[in-house]
Amino acid sequence: MKHFDMTGLASLKRTSGQRILWSGVFLLAAIGLSACGGKKDDKPGQALASVNGEEITVLQLNEELQRAGVQAAQQEAASKALLESLIDRQLLQNEAVKDKTDRDPKVVQSIERAKALIIAQAYMQKRIGTIAKPTPAEVEEYFAKQPGFFTQRKQFDMRELVIATTDMNDKLKAAMDSAKSLEEVAVWLEANNVKFARMQLSRTSADLAPELSSKLMSMPKGQLFIIREGDRTLLIALADIKDSPVTLAQATPQIEQFLFNKKTKEAADAELKRLRAQAKIEYLNKKEGAVPAASAPAASAPPVGAPAAAVNAPAPAATPAGPLPSDVNDRGVAGLK
Repeated sequence: MKHFDMTGLASLKRTSGQRILWSGVFLLAAIGLSACGGKKDDKPGQALASVNGEEITVLQLNEELQRAGVQAAQQEAASKALLESLIDRQLLQNEAVKDKTDRDPKVVQSIERAKALIIAQAYMQKRIGTIAKPTPAEVEEYFAKQPGFFTQRKQFDMRELVIATTDMNDKLKAAMDSAKSLEEVAVWLEANNVKFARMQLSRTSADLAPELSSKLMSMPKGQLFIIREGDRTLLIALADIKDSPVTLAQATPQIEQFLFNKKTKEAADAELKRLRAQAKIEYLNKKEGAVPAASAPAASAPPVGAPAAAVNAPAPAATPAGPLPSDVNDRGVAGLK
């Protein structure tokens, strides 16, 4: 049976970590700075607790509640837990000051980095202002132009055997080439004392890069192929391909969010372009005109202040001939179920 060797499980299995990377950075940075509590509030009745003379205030607790996204019905119970957490944080901070941990160069550097990120984020939010919500016409236009994500969406059902990458060898590849089913491969693994786990996987054409969706569409049912992911290798059989269309009404919330994020990213990119055009930027310690690696801006990194969801290109989808460039894999609205 024909054997496809594909690398990059990210093409099939997306993680939420990609969508929230930058928002998570700013959130953690903000929490880090808010941890520098102990600032006394002169307004009477605002203090909730005192830790060796350092007050924890209602304002601090409210900020923690807001960051945690606690629902109104859960606020009473959450407030108690968060207050205890603030007390623990203050105790640790007090001890850190006593033993001068707050003066450690690495700690100081981390604080300054967090501060810079928060200030940059706040500035970008202020400059971008209120981004207009996508109009119904914009949503309908995007819906019409992406049939593979919506009206012609396909669902790919797959079965897989998960093995350690170290167990992948030429003999196993040959066994897959000659096998007529994934079950035959499982029998071979058992006969050769190769440990494996069985799993099932379903993805739609909205989840995958267009190139990978096209390849799966062209495969016959039962086709075997391989995907490597670090120390794991997946031996996969395409079990079925089904129609899985999405209506405009179902897709509208996701399309609105995608288009909103796209507009926000474009506005952030424009602001950074404006600032770079006005600034005098010099790369120091250059060698023969080359930009030092530490100073070169990352081409694929989202701009400061842009939401992670606005950057919507997945990891490269691999083919038998090798990986595809990531800049051709823009999936637009992905993951619609």
